[in-house]
Amino acid sequence: MASERTTMLERRLRHQLPRMVMIAAVATGVATALWLVGGGGVRGLERLLYDSALARFTQQRRVQSSQIVVVSVDQPSLEGVRDVGPYPWPSSLWGRVVRELSRQGARAVLFDGVLDPDSDTPEDTQAFAQALRDTGLPVYLGMRLHPSAVPLPQVTPTHDPRAPRTAEDGEDPTWVARRLAFPVRHEGRALPELEFQPIPGLRVPSHVVPPAASLLVEAKGVGLVERERDGDGILRRTRFAYTDGHNTYVTLPVAVAADLFGATELVFSGRTMRLGERTFDVNPDGSAELDLRGSLHQRFPLLPALSVLEAAALREAGKPSGLEPELLRGKVVLVSALALGEGDYQLTPFGGATPGVIQQATVLENLLAGRFVTETPFWMSLLLALGLALLSTVVLMMAREPTLEVAWLLGLVPVLYLGVGLSLAWARVHPLAAMPALAGLLASLGALASNHLFARREAIFIRQAFSRYMEPQLIEQMIEQEQLPRLDGEEREISAFFSDVRGFSTFSERFRDDPRALVSVLNQYLTRVSSALLREGGCLDKYIGDAVVCLFGAPAEHTNHALRACKGALEVQAEVARLRVKFQAEGLPDVYTRIGINTARLFVGNFGSEQLFDYTAMGDGMNLASRLEGANKAYGSLIMIGPRTYELAREHIEVRELDRVRVAGKTEAVQVYELLALKGHLPADKRETVERYHEALGLYRSARFTEAAAVLEAQLARDFDDGPTAALLERCRKYEKTPPPAHWDGVASLDK
Repeated sequence: MASERTTMLERRLRHQLPRMVMIAAVATGVATALWLVGGGGVRGLERLLYDSALARFTQQRRVQSSQIVVVSVDQPSLEGVRDVGPYPWPSSLWGRVVRELSRQGARAVLFDGVLDPDSDTPEDTQAFAQALRDTGLPVYLGMRLHPSAVPLPQVTPTHDPRAPRTAEDGEDPTWVARRLAFPVRHEGRALPELEFQPIPGLRVPSHVVPPAASLLVEAKGVGLVERERDGDGILRRTRFAYTDGHNTYVTLPVAVAADLFGATELVFSGRTMRLGERTFDVNPDGSAELDLRGSLHQRFPLLPALSVLEAAALREAGKPSGLEPELLRGKVVLVSALALGEGDYQLTPFGGATPGVIQQATVLENLLAGRFVTETPFWMSLLLALGLALLSTVVLMMAREPTLEVAWLLGLVPVLYLGVGLSLAWARVHPLAAMPALAGLLASLGALASNHLFARREAIFIRQAFSRYMEPQLIEQMIEQEQLPRLDGEEREISAFFSDVRGFSTFSERFRDDPRALVSVLNQYLTRVSSALLREGGCLDKYIGDAVVCLFGAPAEHTNHALRACKGALEVQAEVARLRVKFQAEGLPDVYTRIGINTARLFVGNFGSEQLFDYTAMGDGMNLASRLEGANKAYGSLIMIGPRTYELAREHIEVRELDRVRVAGKTEAVQVYELLALKGHLPADKRETVERYHEALGLYRSARFTEAAAVLEAQLARDFDDGPTAALLERCRKYEKTPPPAHWDGVASLDK
């Protein structure tokens, strides 16, 4: 048995392999095209998978940084130094902070944000500059962007932090440009343009605004601190260096790392970035994803600024500072506002709003640790997509097991997600997941479609064998139920549709000498009518010359078969109206179609002989539908429906009650209605006609024929084409001259 199955699988693989490869190649091509053009939500799905995997898998291996401490301006710090005024604090206060950080042995200090010279007095700025000069502590300042800033002169940047500086240098624009710019070599790659982002998604070309001149002279370095968000507003990556079209600038963490590494330039080459003796893997565009591994408080020690100021005060009083001796020693310190309303907040893959300093802290920590998260080369992702697509087609087309098909479709994305998470956690590599997942899913669907076609070969045979004798819709039902049609049937409530061309005999007389033309015209008519009915789910029963018989609710079971029949009738009349315009342009006779619809419990099934059978319905309800179609002539209407049809569809249609009628052989009278439009689509003038008709019908049934005729005559003068109004007026005039018998009940007979 095992050998037989192996032989079968080998034979199946040999026969199906070209199709498997073709399906996999097409699926990979479609997925790749969508990825490249950014269509189909593929990039959004990639971000979603990346964010979730980064948050879920890398948190398990997070370690709090041992090289970076964040000094935070939190709410207690704001409340503890109220005597200096509201935030932002004067820079002289930051001078006290820097002096204490220097005493604590900090390695370097970064100010995440921009010290606004407009909110400082010259004395405060000078006090801060003096603190930088006295301590010699490497302090790095952020520089902001502004769309209206004056561009700095273009210079050839050099980076020498040991070069002597004087106060006059800060006033020289060329010196300022050299001080802010940083040497960047970007081989074969364009640097991103500097853009100010007032809100996520809005980018305005901008230029740098330098810090105050005295601070620029004394600070060890400067760098960009603008937030680097992706298009959806979430922080995921950094670009390290930018240009304003004149000079090149680096981010604040790069400026710090350059001095720590002894680097004089930043070099991009291929998928690497070199800073001094350090080399980093980066993406092809020069960016790199941040290895976040948690929220700010999870990744970095936080020290309130108030604690630093209190330590300074204690030290000035000759007392111990109260800070742990090793807390700041040898650490790089980032100073940032974290209090609500004072600092900015970023969205990260770890969810929620995170203080914006997470960006500078993470970039610097990744630089010091020598690692970022980088994307795999695109050719590897493409190869993964093709391999997954081919594997999907081989597995599904070889096995052809429904359980495996469902499991494969449900498990494909989770397995890829797991692979991405493990890769991020252990290798800090980001393989694309959305594009391979899409390729695998498309290939799986292609394989399932191929299996479906293979499994349906018997169905094709059945269609070919019975297509000459049965309606296509019935054949499909028979195939789905996997049983041959039987001659017995079932009783079911359905809606029967009858239509006929008014005056077809006169119409056909026109083509007495050209029967081929008559056939052509009739074919056009039947095609239009049949298409309208099939669109509403009807099953064509038969053609009787120009007459069409259609069933709604069988064999396909529809709970709204009455409404479908009404919609089909209205669509038929719309198609006939369009056809009349065409016939008129061709010089052909005019055509009108009368329709009857009745809903009843009928016996439906295959009726006929063993040699020839047809799917149809039988019962009094079918007879009434036929009678209603013919009764349109007497009432001047186009679509007449029975009482049960009206009852089922009344919430969705506009009708006119035409009369109460009695069918030949029946004693019970039924109400019949003219179908006018779908609910809410009846014109106001026609609604007025219907209301006057109902008023006259009430008078007519009360045998007040003269009053009814007056109402009808007045309305007919306004709507002279309304057939039912004219027909009822004629009956009223007839009964005015010859009153009905005393026992007259107002019911008309449909025996003719």
